[in-house]
Amino acid sequence: MVHKACALSLLLGLFLSSVTQAENITSDSFFYGQSPPVYPSPEGTGSGSWASAYQKAKEFVGKLTPEEKVNLTAGISVDNGCSGNIGSVEHLGFPGFCVSDAGNGLRGTDFVSSWPSGIHVGASWNKKLAKQRAAHMGAEFRRKGVNLLLGPVVGPIGRVVESGRNWEGFSTDPYLTGALVYETVDGIQSAGVGASTKHYIANEQETNRNPGQNSQGEAVAAVSSNIDDKTMHELYLWPFQDAVLAGSASIMCSYQRINNSYGCQNSKTLNGLLKTELGFQGYVVTDWGAQHAGIAAANAGLDMVMPSSALWGGNLTTAIANGSMEASRLDDMATRIIATWYQFNQDTGIPNPGIGMPSDVSAPHVKVVGKSADSKNILLQGALEGHVLVKNTNNALPLKKPDLVSVFGYDAKGPDFLDVSLGWTQGTPATQNSTLYVAGGSGANSAAYVDSPIDAIQHQAYSDGSSIMWNFDSQDPDVDPTSDVCLVFVNSYASEGFDRPGLSDDYSDTLITNVASKCSNTVVVIHNAGIRVVDDWIEKDNITAVMFAHLPGQDAGRAIVDLLYGHANPSGRLPYTAAKQASDYGSLLHPSEPEGEYWQYPQSDFSEGEFIDYRAFDAQGIVPRFEFGYGLSYTTFKYSGLQLQKKSTPWSTYPPAAKIVEGGNPHLWDELVKVSATVQNSGSANGDEVAQLYVGIPNGPVRQLRGFEKT
Repeated sequence: MVHKACALSLLLGLFLSSVTQAENITSDSFFYGQSPPVYPSPEGTGSGSWASAYQKAKEFVGKLTPEEKVNLTAGISVDNGCSGNIGSVEHLGFPGFCVSDAGNGLRGTDFVSSWPSGIHVGASWNKKLAKQRAAHMGAEFRRKGVNLLLGPVVGPIGRVVESGRNWEGFSTDPYLTGALVYETVDGIQSAGVGASTKHYIANEQETNRNPGQNSQGEAVAAVSSNIDDKTMHELYLWPFQDAVLAGSASIMCSYQRINNSYGCQNSKTLNGLLKTELGFQGYVVTDWGAQHAGIAAANAGLDMVMPSSALWGGNLTTAIANGSMEASRLDDMATRIIATWYQFNQDTGIPNPGIGMPSDVSAPHVKVVGKSADSKNILLQGALEGHVLVKNTNNALPLKKPDLVSVFGYDAKGPDFLDVSLGWTQGTPATQNSTLYVAGGSGANSAAYVDSPIDAIQHQAYSDGSSIMWNFDSQDPDVDPTSDVCLVFVNSYASEGFDRPGLSDDYSDTLITNVASKCSNTVVVIHNAGIRVVDDWIEKDNITAVMFAHLPGQDAGRAIVDLLYGHANPSGRLPYTAAKQASDYGSLLHPSEPEGEYWQYPQSDFSEGEFIDYRAFDAQGIVPRFEFGYGLSYTTFKYSGLQLQKKSTPWSTYPPAAKIVEGGNPHLWDELVKVSATVQNSGSANGDEVAQLYVGIPNGPVRQLRGFEKT
């Protein structure tokens, strides 16, 4: 047995708002429910690494007619399978753009991989692995002729616990999310594909995310996320700032309103926060169909409309002619877009846009293979590290060549069919009737194969000489009393377009209880697309081990078997807080609904400020079932030698004035304190530990994550 001692260095920087003290008004009266105007839209400066790309882009745009410039700013219909397309400028050698979903892997095409989803990456707490996943995933997009990957997701961050898209993001914590989105953007773009970080900003529920109608056919606006300046900076803007720091090619604006102004025409968030305060050099693109204004949206900072625009076209050139829009705004829109083409060297060597994205994979088409053999280890390692072991009584795991393994639950089996149509689900099911390796909506991905738990268990049984029995259909199955272990596989589903119906479901809970009543060694595995409460059964004596398996991608079975049998040691940690009961999340459990006199203009007041997830549990004295950052291992770790060293960087309430760079004021990343410790494996197996640093800030949360390292 090898004992490893590692020196761990955690660097603490006080990431503050880069506004001045006079501007940093934190009362609810400062753009809480109203969004102040910020004009004009700042022009991209080509700062930092963008200098050469901007020079080339300006020369390019200078050769365009006004109509050609406008054509770059809105999608067109092309006979391919891309999520959206920008038209070509043939006389300048620009072939156009293909942009495609999603942040967890390519959707709707063949010969690509199903990667671990955002929540799985968050549970890994592994920055290096996040970058490797992103680089390999980005390479698949490039091989298939995709210029812009529509991801990663950092909004929603998880304010509303039942939100249908929380699984696409990394964590409910802005520091963890920010660290992982930085690596993800960096990795994607290292493959020569742009990243479109989304959904900007405070996009925290699916309910009423778009304008619609009530049951009487009366018009209802999209929900408004009403948020103050302090909360905006300390929670929701934080990970976007890290994405901009990493050089994100694009930011996707969201469907809902922010302080009663739609996200894709909100001059405060686009012109003020993103393009001025954070020094964003890329372009702002709408979510699909999220444009609600024409010239006003362009002046507010919107650069590109997807999938097309009925409001722009000749209207932009007319607006310039009549003085309601400056010609320089259109030039800046086109320059920002073309600059990304040069920034990622897409003017040389990239396949033609959409070449590997057939509009109909069932019809004859050229085979373009996106996946690569050198991605296999990253796919599997990514799947392994996002599992979180939360219970392991008397070392029930790992399994040691059991004679009889009994397997139960609908999630253990593979899907009845596998094609590229996976994605949208009608309605709001609590579960999916096969192993849940990715959830639904535009964040879903296409798989090269699906290795289900039962497939992998049978391969292991062959090696061990074990016998296997299973029943995937019964809620109250018979159990052979000689079973050495009973494995129960269930899941918890989510999808874009709907918020989850709850954090548990009666069918699955009853199945688990029934099996445990007949089997003294019951191990539960949950593929969960979001927080799952387990208190109806987790304390039962016969339930010896529980694994939150999240959304591991196509290697779901291989990964869970490696962990159950000890070929790999669980190293995941929760990227959220798991409560004892759903009601512990209080008013943030459910999405906001229209009510009272404002039913036509739904309002969601973020009055809790930054107190979501573990911050809220700490503030209210609520004991969770499993705290944020929790996770078990097959070994133990010892910490010693804690040291704190104050750096020579001057301390101040606000960062010193400096020229804005990508990400904002560069002093926001000054290193103020170095915290180090020695972490030693004190157990009987090799394993990885996630050291976590929390700080308390006066008049704020008693603890906030400000450093972590997986060693």
